[in-house]
Amino acid sequence: MSDAPIRVTVWNEFIHERTVASTREIYPEGIHAVLAAALRERLGSAVEVRTATLDEPEHGLSAAVLAQTDVLTWWGHKAHDRVSDAVVDRVQRRVLEGMGLLMLHSGHTSKIFRRLMGTSCMLRWREAAERERIWIVDPSHPIADGLEGEFFEIPHTEMYGEYFDIPRPDEVIFISWYEGGEVFRSGCTFRRGKGKVFYFSPGHETFPIYHDANVRRIIANAVCWAAPCGSRYFGDGRRIEAPLSPIAAKHAVDESLHRKK
Repeated sequence: MSDAPIRVTVWNEFIHERTVASTREIYPEGIHAVLAAALRERLGSAVEVRTATLDEPEHGLSAAVLAQTDVLTWWGHKAHDRVSDAVVDRVQRRVLEGMGLLMLHSGHTSKIFRRLMGTSCMLRWREAAERERIWIVDPSHPIADGLEGEFFEIPHTEMYGEYFDIPRPDEVIFISWYEGGEVFRSGCTFRRGKGKVFYFSPGHETFPIYHDANVRRIIANAVCWAAPCGSRYFGDGRRIEAPLSPIAAKHAVDESLHRKK
């Protein structure tokens, strides 16, 4: 295992913080700044953190930046449609190659998450400043490392409720219950190609959720979990002319079947 720091890019739309007074009061420098600070605080020299936002050239996610990113965290809400398809293609390719992706809160309807999931990723929702109780249903998972008790609570949040239209997760780590009665799979993992994806739902912009110690711990743990590992990824088709061992049959290949029309 490499001793090199995990290179994290924290991506954020950075729209609500500039246009909504209540959000600006909670996150005056942006959600991305708070998340970046949380990662540096919890992981120290184990991470190198940069930030990127929607209005930067190429949304701050150039090929060069993504090539130097081990884990990408993503917060978006109001401007999913403004994210360039070329950037979505680029991010998808890097996930398949092994880059980790942490999709936060309303990122469930981002282009990249829907692309990776292959479903609508829609759900029930309500903003009523209600209490959320987050149950730890996989206490052995590294993303839950260091959490105390069987659950923790967020005093005021936006409700996300089932049915959540996602493929069956590889793992469900957290399930949320809300004061209004709904439940939700609030922490789920997926693998796409060589990459690991974690969806975590708490994080509505009008509440100080990313200042919560448990939430910050989970995101830091998830960065460590999602960091690339394993062997080289072979995701492209490869024509193999020479077999690994002799083939007895004689066969004439009709090359026209393999040419693009």
